[in-house]
Amino acid sequence: MKSKGILFLSNGHGEDAINCQILKALRASGADIDVAAMPLVGDGAAYRRSTLPIIAPTSQMPSGGVFYMNPLYLLKDVGAGLIALTWQQLRAVWTHGQSCDLVVATGDIVAAGFAYATGHPYIIFLSAHSSYYEGRVDLGVILWQLLCSQKCVAVFTRDALTAADLNRQGLKKAEFVNNPVMDYLNSTAKDLQLKPGVRTLALLPGSRLPEATDNLVLLLELVKEIAANSTVPVQFRAALVPSLMPQLDDIAARSGWEVRSTQLIFSGIKQQGSATAATVEVICYSDAFADILQQSNLVIGMTGTAVEQAVGLGKPVITIPGNGPSFTYRFAEAQNRLLGDSVQVIGTKTANSEIIQQAAKAVDRTLQDKDYLETCVKNGLERMGKAGGSITIANYITNYL
Repeated sequence: MKSKGILFLSNGHGEDAINCQILKALRASGADIDVAAMPLVGDGAAYRRSTLPIIAPTSQMPSGGVFYMNPLYLLKDVGAGLIALTWQQLRAVWTHGQSCDLVVATGDIVAAGFAYATGHPYIIFLSAHSSYYEGRVDLGVILWQLLCSQKCVAVFTRDALTAADLNRQGLKKAEFVNNPVMDYLNSTAKDLQLKPGVRTLALLPGSRLPEATDNLVLLLELVKEIAANSTVPVQFRAALVPSLMPQLDDIAARSGWEVRSTQLIFSGIKQQGSATAATVEVICYSDAFADILQQSNLVIGMTGTAVEQAVGLGKPVITIPGNGPSFTYRFAEAQNRLLGDSVQVIGTKTANSEIIQQAAKAVDRTLQDKDYLETCVKNGLERMGKAGGSITIANYITNYL
């Protein structure tokens, strides 16, 4: 019997990761499938790590795929070859789609439009839309028609509120089966060299270079401020993408820190109430993301999906705006609406010394607010759901095929 063909489409780094979670669940089920992928934004690194063939050229655009936050970045993307790249990708999807039995799309109108263009049945995980943003989700005329199409056999939403909202609007096929980004976040027992009884703060600078490099520089300034003023003992662990690790020497040079293996060290911290200067260290890992999230007491994040995962695990999150193009105040403010009280956005512009001081105070205050910390656990479950979403979607795909 011939293997069933599935084409995965996604328009974003987080969306790539969601599709890879679904693929992992499909492979674990033993389904006889022939799979390929088309990441419409970025280089598709998550697909490559999952050994999933990519059917057309990819490119990292200046906007990082979030030009809707600043239309000027769309012009930069066009100048970098966006139109020609999109045409190549569309032709590849048309060609490869002829041999597919099902298209699995994750993202927004772009992913849905490409899926529809194949002419084959498709399901979509609607990752970019939530009723938490505006109170009532507005998909627009085109996306609504794409989701109402008979070719669209299932619509999965990122939260229960959005599914109920779309059902009320007449899209009865919309359902929430938990969010796949919450899957496979179990600790791997990685030794994080943690001191017992000391609060652990996780640093998440993001995944897109060079922006993640600039974000980490800002976060190191915040670390110094926290270390100087915290009224409770704290320790820092940074979850970095592998491509950021070779940048540590440059980051340290820019920030006045030292590097020892994977540790960033700053000496001469003047702590309140202490006559002697202290030393603070940030231990960096590129292979311990889930462990760091699980074992942290608070997360300081300048990224998208990873902050969502932290919230889903019940962690309080502090964010400071960066220079972008991805993680700006506009993005952080929208993320705050999406994820609710678990996220505190400090400042309304790129973080400066005043904002960093405010953020350090927020960290100290949050660590000691037991009622708020309990609220974060409840809020995370409501906004992100439980683990198991990718398995449920994989079962739907298997049954459909």
